[in-house]
Amino acid sequence: MDVDSAAIGAWVGQFVWPFLRLSAFLLAAPLFGARSVPVRVRITIAVALAALLVPTLPPMPAVDFLSPLGLMTALQQVGIGVLGGFLLQLFLAALTFAGEMVSLGMGLGFASMVDPQNGVSVPILSQLYVMLALLLMLAGNGHLLLLELLARSFTTLPVGPVGLVFSDFRAVAGFITDMFALGLLVALPAVTVLLVVNLVFAVVSRAAPQLNLFAVGFPVSLLVGLLVVLMTLPALTGQWDGIFGQATQRLAGVFGGR
Repeated sequence: MDVDSAAIGAWVGQFVWPFLRLSAFLLAAPLFGARSVPVRVRITIAVALAALLVPTLPPMPAVDFLSPLGLMTALQQVGIGVLGGFLLQLFLAALTFAGEMVSLGMGLGFASMVDPQNGVSVPILSQLYVMLALLLMLAGNGHLLLLELLARSFTTLPVGPVGLVFSDFRAVAGFITDMFALGLLVALPAVTVLLVVNLVFAVVSRAAPQLNLFAVGFPVSLLVGLLVVLMTLPALTGQWDGIFGQATQRLAGVFGGR
């Protein structure tokens, strides 16, 4: 049997192309792409998933991965994975935005901690919302749904040098407006109550100028804010279901909705 370099490259490409898309997705997606997850663990998960998916995937194009066409194909697979993970990060950032709005209203804007997901400092309420959202995603098998969408993308968006188009990047950029809208929806009850509290203190300060608002207003705003957050936490489950549903719908569109 004659085996040349092109045939060997095509055989290796059957595993390399799915591995590139999976590893890029795990690098950028929430939970999998957290900085607390070592790079070796991500690579190991990507190798294991690629080994499991390759027998179920459609035949890959016979492209030598060391050729210029193979380089273009590799860049396309990395771009598809990173774009899908970045899209999910945008929807998760909606909860971070909601926590920042509530924190500023109740006077906890200075109380921040390091986010292990992204490695940056965020308000403590934002971290609470994000952690609850990730736990809800794991409890509802959302991580399995994301991997299923990624596996289907090899059928709806086949491996090739041409996959993503400029409209895909424009669509993902347009999702930023959805991020702010969803974050405002989550934070709206607490923001509304805190706004009423601030208006009440504004009226009181006009009626009694000798009242020290810094000594009275801050504890009251903090207490009211914590009570509102505690009362609205049960509703976060339904809100996150809507946010995650929109995220998966948009992700399916990017992965072959054209």
